[in-house]
Amino acid sequence: MQKEIFNNNIQNMRNYIMFEIKAKQAELTPMLKEKNRTPIALSMGAPVEKVPEYIIEKAKQYLDFDNLHTYSTPKGENAFIEAVKIRMAKRFNVELNSKNEILSLIGSKEGLSNFIRALVNYTEDESKQDIIWIPAPGYASYTQMIKIAGAYAYGIPLIEEENYMPDLDKVYEKFISEGFNPNRLKALVINYPNNPLGCCCDLEYLQHCVDFCNKHNIVLISDNAYCDMYYDESYKPHSALECNGAKDCCVEFYSLSKTYAMTGWRLGWACGNSTGITMLSRMKSTVDTGIFKVLQYAAADLMKSSEGDVYIDKQNIKFKNKIQKFVDGLNSLGYQIKMPKTTFYLWVKIPERFSDCVEFADKLLEISGVVVVPGVAFDKNATRYVRMSVVASDNDLEEVIKRMKEDGFSFD
Repeated sequence: MQKEIFNNNIQNMRNYIMFEIKAKQAELTPMLKEKNRTPIALSMGAPVEKVPEYIIEKAKQYLDFDNLHTYSTPKGENAFIEAVKIRMAKRFNVELNSKNEILSLIGSKEGLSNFIRALVNYTEDESKQDIIWIPAPGYASYTQMIKIAGAYAYGIPLIEEENYMPDLDKVYEKFISEGFNPNRLKALVINYPNNPLGCCCDLEYLQHCVDFCNKHNIVLISDNAYCDMYYDESYKPHSALECNGAKDCCVEFYSLSKTYAMTGWRLGWACGNSTGITMLSRMKSTVDTGIFKVLQYAAADLMKSSEGDVYIDKQNIKFKNKIQKFVDGLNSLGYQIKMPKTTFYLWVKIPERFSDCVEFADKLLEISGVVVVPGVAFDKNATRYVRMSVVASDNDLEEVIKRMKEDGFSFD
């Protein structure tokens, strides 16, 4: 079978970079083990902690229910939808209509991809493509999701001098000056807390985003997957749906993957603007038949429980201590890393002696067995950075610092 038979965008697309890195790690593992450099992965954003015992026990109980082994629906079981409603009210003081403002997802990644496909009109003609603004750097899959949908991803630089909160009116002026047609602009994607930067924003900036989208009649896509990972109560992440006018333009996406270390369970939800939720539900009705009911019922109980809240608090304390020790270790090697206030990501500037982030990442893997992600996976201009995901065990993180020191990866 010839590849030319398939969608042109898929033909020319690489595999998701995390899987490419994982394949290279597997290929080099025998050689690395021989020289006592068994790979330590700081690449995937996947917590290695055990999921809450509470949900495991609940899932076991629900497995004995005969009526939970049949098809669900893309919308989700009522128990799950109501739990989301309660969670959003408790966590953000956001009131949602269970009927048309909440939708279950097979993880937020699936939801974002299908929402973008539902939103834009497919064409391979770049001069006619719908445009979606995305953060740069930003989640590696945004660009690919948009490309698959036959649209154009326009990166908005997130820079420290602006506290990673760009003035969207200035971005719009630049966008127009570069010759882009404003009528093709369909949506703005925001991701606070941010992957890979580990930064967040305040409620005032979220209001700025909402106001901008309403002014220009575009959709605000808020990826809030890391909202429960924070290390300073005064820096607690917000929901865009807390803002005035948010329900007129915003659909927000959530995941249980990071909050409860449930990456493999594939559970999440979208909520917000009723039209956006309805369109996404229609899209999903053609591609899936919902999430295993047992998982939905167990997750519903977890989200409403005090046990779930205790788990989040304990995990945040663990991650804060883990990340701080690792930051201190990197800084002892001459790096100048700040402790992030959210997520488990570090955005690390590489030493000048390396030509770019790809060379640094390749050599760090081939020599030291330490797996990181080149910055260009998140932004084509981020050639001097790598992302480190601080999810390994404390012992492994100490070993990373030891290897980097011994193998010549100090900053100076």
